[in-house]
Amino acid sequence: MTSSKLSDKLNDLLTGDSIREQLSPQELTDIAVKRGEAVLTDKGAVRATTGAYTGRSPKDRFIVEESPSKEDIDWGSVNKPVSPEVFEKLYAKVLGHLGQKEELFVFNGFAGADPASRLPLRVVNEFAWHNLFVHQLFIRPTEEELKSLKPQFTIVSAPSFKADPEVDGTNSEAFVMISLERGIILIGGTEYAGEMKKSIFSVMNYLLPKKGILSMHCSSNVGEEGDVALFFGLSGTGKTTLSADPGRRLVGDDEHGWSDDGIFNIEGGCYAKCINLSAEKEPQIYGAIQEGSVLENVVLDEEGTPDYDDGSLTENTRAAYPLDYIEGSVIPSVAGHPKTIIFLTADAFGVLPPISKLTKEQAMYHFLSGFTSKLAGTERGITSPQMTFSTCFGSPFLPLHATVYAEMLGKKIDEHGANVYLVNTGWTGGEYGVGSRMKLSYTRAMVRAAIEGKLKNAETEKGSAFGLEMPKAIDCVPSEVLNPRNAWADKEAYDKKAKELADAFRENFEKFGSVSEDIKEKGGPII
Repeated sequence: MTSSKLSDKLNDLLTGDSIREQLSPQELTDIAVKRGEAVLTDKGAVRATTGAYTGRSPKDRFIVEESPSKEDIDWGSVNKPVSPEVFEKLYAKVLGHLGQKEELFVFNGFAGADPASRLPLRVVNEFAWHNLFVHQLFIRPTEEELKSLKPQFTIVSAPSFKADPEVDGTNSEAFVMISLERGIILIGGTEYAGEMKKSIFSVMNYLLPKKGILSMHCSSNVGEEGDVALFFGLSGTGKTTLSADPGRRLVGDDEHGWSDDGIFNIEGGCYAKCINLSAEKEPQIYGAIQEGSVLENVVLDEEGTPDYDDGSLTENTRAAYPLDYIEGSVIPSVAGHPKTIIFLTADAFGVLPPISKLTKEQAMYHFLSGFTSKLAGTERGITSPQMTFSTCFGSPFLPLHATVYAEMLGKKIDEHGANVYLVNTGWTGGEYGVGSRMKLSYTRAMVRAAIEGKLKNAETEKGSAFGLEMPKAIDCVPSEVLNPRNAWADKEAYDKKAKELADAFRENFEKFGSVSEDIKEKGGPII
């Protein structure tokens, strides 16, 4: 079937009697419960389970290889190509599948809080709770904006359609296919709602740099004086938790753009991990789970009360809610130029210091490296922490070459004089299984000191493995944890593990052949 005929078929589907368009959160909640897709919690939030797929499925994500976009894509294990013919055949099957449904749910909105660069989008959902999810996660249009909204991208989501890999050219029954030229994102075989938000993020990571805007996998908040902080990091490193600070206003928890005018949130909501969530440790996130919110794979008791400590379905339990559920959040979610940038890593080796101030070369080195430990549940098959290097702290979502984003960040740091810190929210006193996870209260105190400028002229010492400048003292943090080697009972074991990690960094960095020697020599390990 040709592209024009597929477009006609989608238009026919969207004008059919089955379409329920732009429903309210309450309407979608009622329908999801009535249809048995979800149940209500004691606070009135929707709780759904997602079956076998409780995290993203990166091996099932493809980009259609088509001109002219194919010349720009960094093809490889992350951005896997699929032919237009395979896409079109599968697209036709999915539209046929959805055409047999009695009800389909449509949301129209935007990605990008800056009107000058936002992306009009449409989402077509088989499930009502999925439509509630996108209603809360993307930017909701005003009635006036809705009248003239013409989507440039459409997500077509059919979780109950299972692909046949041998026939359909997929990797498994699940698939996420992005056609940049057609403006179509095709999702099937997986009920995990996060695939929808991350596929749009991938699109924005393609579109924004072409407009001279840096797209970033980071959270952001702003202080009373307008001081903006960014928090880069992969899932499980603390982006959402650390940016939800009662003393500062939240701009966004996961995806941002940085233009000549400042930063803006790409989304209209938050998607927080909620394993071990408590009102004491994370009061803002805990309080945001209310009517209109969506919980994924959270275990409930007979009264509908969530047990956030129960990871029996997955460690990757999630809560989705609109940004305005966070008290004092910035709406519209735009702010000025950042003065503080935090790189978050969850080092399961227990080697990296809990906080260190980076030179320009170190900042570029660690941004390109994107080191962390993948934590249980964030992807299929991850059951214990695994060392990974995710370029720019967001490799799974970056269609362009890593150096595009890195060079843009370097220029922004220079232009606006931002201070960059590496913060390890992972293990201390030993590696995973021996040491313990860094206390959240300590990390909060360290981050607060960095943002308030207390570490600019603090007395420091250099770490032996990576040459990182570590502060000797920070209020409310025991001095013995600031130097990771001191926190290990067995110093020789630390040195051995530090060398192992340093070697892994060097090996990974070999793939960046075009990076300047200054960054390679001055930014990386010194042992």
